Amino acid sequence: MNEVMYAKYNQAGNKTVYDLLDKMSNDDREKDRGSFCGSLSGLFRHIISGTRFFLGIYKAALSGNTAAAKAISAVETIPKVPEGALSGAQWKELGSIMAAVDAVYVSMAEALKESDLNLPVKVEWYGENHPSVPLSFMLSQLLVHNTHHRGQISQILDTLKIDNDYSGIDVSFLSLPKA
Repeated sequence: MNEVMYAKYNQAGNKTVYDLLDKMSNDDREKDRGSFCGSLSGLFRHIISGTRFFLGIYKAALSGNTAAAKAISAVETIPKVPEGALSGAQWKELGSIMAAVDAVYVSMAEALKESDLNLPVKVEWYGENHPSVPLSFMLSQLLVHNTHHRGQISQILDTLKIDNDYSGIDVSFLSLPKA
């Protein structure tokens, strides 16, 4: 199963992006860049909120997996991502929220069983022909969503001439037998 690898990739990518954006002034992070969420901060907040959202919709499907359900339940104790332009203090708080949400995602992924991947996840946005989709599909949706928005951040950083590279998956995230 690759779910743990992708959860750790997400965690590492978010940490790298947060660290890059943390080096910028608050005004530069909050400046409207014409992106989907306006600012770099807005894009990053959307990633964290998106992860939290996806974890929430997985919960019902995973109710039979005690460890996974417990891991997801931990997200309820994490403060919500602040909305609107952030102050410097709120940006620092966002770093803590990010770390906690990403840790929940990794813990949930580590608790998954192969049989969980076919569990139906109820969704409304695919219409009445697809009222639910397999958990494996929704896990892929989370991966694609976050990668897409980190890509938007990368493009903006490129235009600002800020070096960034967080696209690769670290081989240490693989669960390979020891040689």
